[in-house]
Order: sequence, then structure tokens, then C-alpha cells
Amino acid sequence: MVTIKLSEKPLIDQSAQAYAVVCDDTYVAQKKFQALAERFYPSLEKIFTTRKFSGSAGSIITVTGTRDNEPVYLIFLGIGSSQSKPGQTKYDLLETIRRAMGQLIRAAEQYKITTIALQVPEASWAQTDDYTLAKELASTLQMTPYHFDQFITDEARKHHQEYHITFCAPALLHEKMKVGIEHGQRIGYAVNQARHWCDLPACAMTPTIVADYAQKIAAPHNLKVTVFDEKTVIEMGMGGLASVSQGSTQECRFVIMEYKTEHKNAPTLALVGKGVTFDSGGISIKPAARMDEMKDDMAGAAAVISSMEMIAHLKPRMNVIGITPLTENMPSGSATKPGDIVQFYNGKTAEIKNTDAEGRLILADALSYAVKHYKPDFMINLATLTGSCAYALGPFFCGLMSKHDDLANKVVHAGQRSGDRAWALPFHDDYKIAIKSSVADLCNIGNESYRAGSITAGFFLQHFVGETPWVHLDIAGTSFNVPDISYYRVGATGFGVRMIAELLMNWEQL
Repeated sequence: MVTIKLSEKPLIDQSAQAYAVVCDDTYVAQKKFQALAERFYPSLEKIFTTRKFSGSAGSIITVTGTRDNEPVYLIFLGIGSSQSKPGQTKYDLLETIRRAMGQLIRAAEQYKITTIALQVPEASWAQTDDYTLAKELASTLQMTPYHFDQFITDEARKHHQEYHITFCAPALLHEKMKVGIEHGQRIGYAVNQARHWCDLPACAMTPTIVADYAQKIAAPHNLKVTVFDEKTVIEMGMGGLASVSQGSTQECRFVIMEYKTEHKNAPTLALVGKGVTFDSGGISIKPAARMDEMKDDMAGAAAVISSMEMIAHLKPRMNVIGITPLTENMPSGSATKPGDIVQFYNGKTAEIKNTDAEGRLILADALSYAVKHYKPDFMINLATLTGSCAYALGPFFCGLMSKHDDLANKVVHAGQRSGDRAWALPFHDDYKIAIKSSVADLCNIGNESYRAGSITAGFFLQHFVGETPWVHLDIAGTSFNVPDISYYRVGATGFGVRMIAELLMNWEQL
């Protein structure tokens, strides 16, 4: 838990264990913080020269000074130049500041620091406003300490997760920054909640348990929630979800959460998240290596459910429907077999040639249900759907597929602004024939001649959205074990939550 307060007092007048300054590449030359050096570390300029610290992006220097004969830490975080480089956007500048905040918490962990005074950088450096800057600082500082340690009994192996941080900024900025901090902490909390659910072992996050979490979230926040059990799923004709679930001893669940804005004539957005709480591959079983990570195959559902609680706090001017089909994909005598044919909620059929291509089966029912019962103005699904996408884009961008450019552009821009970035893959009809079956309407894997497994999976889903403007996000590469980003650790990332917040709160501006 990170607590943040605002102060108009100068940095040097704060009482803290550490004083943090964000420095661009003009810092040393301008000597902006000479008072800090005079108060705590007179040899600061010399140490910069000795350690060759120039304020370049990603650089950090920590020195120990004194205050009232007690040691204090001075932490300088480099962010480089505000001049955009080729291929760089202004949103990359904000990401540089986010990563500097991640470095700040990592330094605090190393030196056992729990109270920090931070000189807030100027919003103009990142070509943004004070509200947005405060929101991004707060959300990142909330996210960074997260450590999945629930099952670690050795206290020495646990990371400290409670910090008290003072933002030092002029009083005239406090009104906007206060709101930004509040929103940012809500977003950071939602990200961490989604991470925690994905990091929990599958034995502790069954479909039933996830559905219970959704109900607990809904109750105090005036969110309507509906949960269908497996018997109802079968009776309703959700053949995709029932088919994936039938190999497991754990029953499936189908969860619907509804947020309704007070603003009249507001559009409705449906968010659909894939929720496979463990994916063994079924009869088409996965290799043993790294199968343990398949507890993360519910990352889309975790992002949607956690976002619904966040949405209840942020109160966007849109109606939001969150839908999560929840199941395990296991091999057993009752499991779906390659060659089986299933019928989905909208009546279409599919031949199952590979039971490890299960995510699209449960999403087919969820998308069909959303279209029929809610007639949303827009629809977005998030799913750890294909390894192909992880290999195509790596861990820093999710794959985006859509035929609706206006909605796709909003999602891309929301991703750029939030740090949950998306990259559009070619969604051309030349790939569409790849999922045609000779014995059913569709086949759940694409013809090998077409390769492009992420794109053909997207075309499978397209059969269940009708005319609704829709974006498919394949988050397989971004949801787990993302390297080289200071505000993440090994494990789940909560990808998509920040994007959803940005999309909903700035819909008209995107």
C-alpha cells in the first residue's frame, strides 16, 4: 500500500528518509537543485562528475547525505531529453517518467527506505497536464511495490510494500493533482488486484472462486452482477464454454457485471475477458515446461473484473458491461476430443481440431451473449489467446485486430497514453478462409497454409460480434513476465486495466 500526500513546502524542508529528484539532461548544467546539495550533500556536483551522471533516460544515482546528524538518501532519476527522437511520441516521454518511478521504488527497496519526498517534475516536460502527470505518478508508484508473496513464510524473502510519499509541488497545482493522485491510486490498485488473481495458483482461483470475487466486488459498489452456473450455461446453449469445461471437475461460471452511468443517452461499452483459470491444453495437452504459467490464462477476465470495481470509483460517462466466461481446460475421460463439433450461443458450429485453442470457444459464447442481450455500441475483448501473438510482438505490445478503424484508433491511443500499448495486426479478409471447416461452419484452428495464428483466431471471433464495432486484443505476450520495465516484477502485469481506464475517462478526446 502506498500513501501519497501533497505539500507546497520545498523539498529540502520535508522530513523523509529519502529525497528524490527527477532530472532531465540539462539538470547538471543548470544546477537547479543547488539548495538540496548545500543542505544535504555539498559534494553533489563532484559525485555527478565522478559517476558520470548526466540525467540520461534510465540513469539513477543514490548518495547518502546527512540531516541533523542522521543519514538521508538523495536519489536522482534521469529522464533524458524532452526533444522527441525519430519514431518517438510524447507518450514515450510519460513512459520514461513512469519507469523512473519504478526505479525509485526499487532503490527504496534496496536501501530499506519507507518515507520519500519527491520533487514532482514539470508536466510540460512530458507534454501533458498536471492532472495526468499526477495520475501516472500515483498509479505507477502504487503498482511497483507489488510482490506475490502470499505463500512465502520466510519474512526475509518478502519485499516491503508500504510507502509514504510526499509530492512536492506548487500550491496552485494541488487541486488538479489531488484528483489525479486519487484516480491514479485507484487504477494502480486495480492493476495489482488483477495481478494477484493471476499469480494465485489455479487451486486457489477456480472458476467458482473468481465468480465469488466478482460478486463481492459488486455488492458495495452498486454494480449489478449475474452469475450463471454450469447447468444454466448448458441449458442456454453455450456449447463453447460447456465443451471446454467438461473435462474438468471444476464447474464453469459465466459472469456479467453492469455499471450504469447517471448521464442520459450515454453509449454502452461491453468488455469481454477470457477466463481460463488453468489451461493444460486439454486432450491436446501442452508440454510440461512452463505449463505452470497457464494459471495466467485468466488475465483477460482478471483485467475486466478488476476494472469494473475501478470503474465504479472513477464513474465514467459511459455504461459498461463486463462479461467473463470462466473455466478450466483439463484432459480427462469426459474432455472434449479433437474432431468433436460444438454449437455456440448464436447457433454457429465449430469443429474442434485442437483442444488447446479453447479461448476462442468460450469467447464466442460471451461475445454472442453480449450482442444479443445488451446490443452494445462498442465491444472490446481481452484474451491471452495465442502464442503466435507473443512471438510476433514480444512482451511490450499486445496485438489488436479490428475492422472498425475509429474504435481501433481510440484503443491504440488509450494504450499509448496509459502504457498498456497495442499494435494493429493486418486484419484482411484474405485470412478469413483459413478457419473454414468441411464438416461445420468453422474450425477452431486455422489452416496451416495461412499460418498467422493470431489473425486467424481473430477471424474466428469475428463470427460472433455481428455488426457491433469491435476490437480484439490478444494480450498473450504482455500479461506475464514482462522484462526490463522497472515497475513490473516476475509474474502477472495486470495488462489492460490502465488502458481501460484511459479509454473510458477520455473517450471523447481519443
